Amino acid sequence: MKLKTLISVAALGLATPLLAQAQAVVNVRNLSYAAAHEAASVALETCRKGGYAVTVTVLDRLGRTKVVLHDDGAGPHTIENSLRKAYTSLTFKTTSGEFGKRIAGTPNAAGILQLENVTTLEGALPILAGQDLVGAIGISGAPGGDKDAACAQAGIDRIAGGLAAR
Repeated sequence: MKLKTLISVAALGLATPLLAQAQAVVNVRNLSYAAAHEAASVALETCRKGGYAVTVTVLDRLGRTKVVLHDDGAGPHTIENSLRKAYTSLTFKTTSGEFGKRIAGTPNAAGILQLENVTTLEGALPILAGQDLVGAIGISGAPGGDKDAACAQAGIDRIAGGLAAR
């Protein structure tokens, strides 16, 4: 027992200098308000052209709400639902629909649905700048998550030029 304690103390002593040299500031690529607003506006207009009254929520990389656009005639539940879709896409770095398929195929993973703001409903996409996740866009209100996702894709497509990797 004393040998294990001695080894643990020695290992901690060796790791301490490495911890002292740890990076103190982290730079994170993030979605700008201008890009979030443009993506949301285009997504909303795309859904309108399809005859759908929706809510669009755009989150930045840190999960903060950048933009919420709630169209006339969109149901009150669409505000929460678009947020949950966007949050799920951001958190799990995939579309909310793909996340839903993963959960459906893995019944013992269903407990993850107890986390706040997680949903399996389709209609949200991650926003990538190269390989960096910089945000997510979620839409609720169209008749079917596939239509929500198509509107979200139109929003991302509009800002794609500004998302080019550096």
